[in-house]
Amino acid sequence: MVDKELGEATIVYEDPDGETIEQNVQNEHVAYFQDHWLVKVGEDNEGRDIVRRIPATRVYHVERTVERFEEEVKTVRDQVQSFTDDLRSRLLGGDQEENDRSGPLSINVDKDESNDGSR
Repeated sequence: MVDKELGEATIVYEDPDGETIEQNVQNEHVAYFQDHWLVKVGEDNEGRDIVRRIPATRVYHVERTVERFEEEVKTVRDQVQSFTDDLRSRLLGGDQEENDRSGPLSINVDKDESNDGSR
């Protein structure tokens, strides 16, 4: 079931034959992921969604109607912030407060005096 309040999207892209395709879908049926636009193009006989992956390099533009642009931008900003927080946590470990430093990361290394550098 599609919620009409979510708006519509028009995606204009080039198909493999070089033809320009303009497709209108509900906003909830188009998404951007891993350098591809994903567009729901139908359902199979078992009710599963059929999704077309369109490389971003073949897409001319995507127009979407949204209730309020500011809310759409905030949603994107929140998604990016969540992604960066997760990435920071995975790379540096610990919670965000510990890793939220304004300067460079300093790592102290004790020199092993028995090491003569002849490894």
